[in-house]
Amino acid sequence: MNSPSSSVRLPLVDALRGFAVVQMIVYHFIYDLNYFGWLQLGMTRNQPWVGWRTAIVTQFLLLVGVSLVLRLARRPGWRDFWWRWAQVAAAAALVSLGSWLMFGPRWIYFGILHFIAVALVVARLLAPLREWNLLPAAAALAAWWFYLDPAFNAAPANIVGFVTIKPRTEDYVPLFPWIAATLAGLALGSWWQRHGVALSPTWQRVNAHPPRLLVLLGTWALTVYLVHQPILIGLLWLIRKSA
Repeated sequence: MNSPSSSVRLPLVDALRGFAVVQMIVYHFIYDLNYFGWLQLGMTRNQPWVGWRTAIVTQFLLLVGVSLVLRLARRPGWRDFWWRWAQVAAAAALVSLGSWLMFGPRWIYFGILHFIAVALVVARLLAPLREWNLLPAAAALAAWWFYLDPAFNAAPANIVGFVTIKPRTEDYVPLFPWIAATLAGLALGSWWQRHGVALSPTWQRVNAHPPRLLVLLGTWALTVYLVHQPILIGLLWLIRKSA
């Protein structure tokens, strides 16, 4: 097993995040085709679409936890943390504003960026638990699995996640069960760090020569998230207008 320096950014992690970004773009492109009426798919309620979205979100949130561990190894101060957090929070506010203009009552008030903004604070506070974060991760998943209550169906209580009816919003990533994925990523990243950020020969080769496009997308994932939907929707709107 080989260990890249823990003081540098790992292209492998960026490539994995980029892979999730590619899936997100493809998923949203199909969703937009559905929105404009060129497809007739139940993407918010039928398989495999629900399962695919779950897989994409899980990948992102696991990497949020792993990336936080790696970033803390290089920049352990709270000042750097809050600077990065502010970027995510500002992006979440932009998503809310844009979705309100686009979708009206179905605006995004607690989507994936809103969740990440909250999850980052929780994960930063729990980071000293290292691998033991698997315990609160399992507890969070179990709590959501066994406890649902109509009292949580209305906003703002529905951001907790114990709902019996999914709210009418274009993106919904509540605290439960998704905090489990972030904390599991935190535990995984801590275990990986304790083992010297070791990579098998195969993954070492990927880390040394990663797909450049995936690394680019993964490095600029937040920016890509903000701009890809306006671009896709704008292009499709122009095509529909000129047809």
